[in-house]
Amino acid sequence: MTTTIQQQITADGGQRHMHEVHKIAHAGAVDADGHILEPPDLWEEYLEDRYKDRALRIEIEPERGLEVLMIDNQRSKLARPGMVSTLGAMGAADLPDIMFNPDRTYAGEIPFGAMDPHQRIELLDAEGLDIAVLLPTMGLLWEAELEDAELSQAYTRAYNRWICEFCRDHSDRLVPVAHISLTDPVAAAAELRRSVADGARGCFVAPFTHSTRPLGHADHDPVFQAAQDLGVPFAIHPTFEPQWTKGTRMGTWEHVRELRLTASMTASDGVRHQFVSLFDYGVFDRFPELKVLVLESGGGWLGYCLDRIDAVFGHTYTGTRVPLAMKPSEYFMRQVWISCDPDERSIPSLAQRYGYDRFIWASDFPHADHTPEYVLDLDELVDMFPAERRRAFIGDNARRVFDL
Repeated sequence: MTTTIQQQITADGGQRHMHEVHKIAHAGAVDADGHILEPPDLWEEYLEDRYKDRALRIEIEPERGLEVLMIDNQRSKLARPGMVSTLGAMGAADLPDIMFNPDRTYAGEIPFGAMDPHQRIELLDAEGLDIAVLLPTMGLLWEAELEDAELSQAYTRAYNRWICEFCRDHSDRLVPVAHISLTDPVAAAAELRRSVADGARGCFVAPFTHSTRPLGHADHDPVFQAAQDLGVPFAIHPTFEPQWTKGTRMGTWEHVRELRLTASMTASDGVRHQFVSLFDYGVFDRFPELKVLVLESGGGWLGYCLDRIDAVFGHTYTGTRVPLAMKPSEYFMRQVWISCDPDERSIPSLAQRYGYDRFIWASDFPHADHTPEYVLDLDELVDMFPAERRRAFIGDNARRVFDL
């Protein structure tokens, strides 16, 4: 059976119909990293009045009639014209037409369940999923191009108010995660506390900082402290990143645009680098109750990563300079959870080594860089786990980390 994630719009009023889905064969499933598509006027509606004229929004470019993302009244340089219309195009075979056809818009291409909480519940029911943890989509694009700390904090407050409201009527099944910007760690900590009081069950940060301070730097301790005090997970999630984070190893755009598979592999490098920086700065000793969650970066790399940094820590002079009391892998098994893609086949072996309670899965619905066949792939992956460990992987580990 072929699955598509393109919404169908009827001629009688524009009603969206659910795309074809598969139902999971295992009970108790929790999608640990699903996404929503924000209403295009979210920031104009939810920003405080003094920032409304600088709202994140979509406009039409005069050149080709394509939609462009506006960030603080400047056209985005990283989100190319027409790109926003592809943000919910999981499984679509006609991405170029979606992107370059002015008749195909962000609002017109929204798939069923991506912008309406009641539809999302219907989608979960159809797929046999109990719960979806929800993160943004447009919210992953803007921070790379906005260095204004005050406006960045305002953008996150607006989104967080909206996502908590979005999930409120279905709080047992839709789990909001707050967007926190490290442009101002003290303000970010305050926003985390406010968001959790409003219903958020955790937070995420981008894998870079405009200050270039690594994530583990003590300047970010106010946010670590707040997450630990609140008992909510602190997640690292991929976002658009400033061009300076990419380097020039592959040369000019002429070459880079051909590196499609390379880009799919390296897109999460920032997350992995920032995660390891938490060990370099001794974050897990300073905050022994902090729950850290690594999202949308795959899980198969973890074995090499922990083997390597354990060896350096335990057997080299370099390791003596790292402020840790234990091996990095021991902190991982105590305080870290990692999400994997349903099509990763190395995960059961890694879970056996590092703990069956440390691994969770995620769909990334409705983004086009992941497969629409995630339920079928997930069934196969779950069956690779020992029978007594399947329930933990499919949902109970996520319930534990988000205290659901």
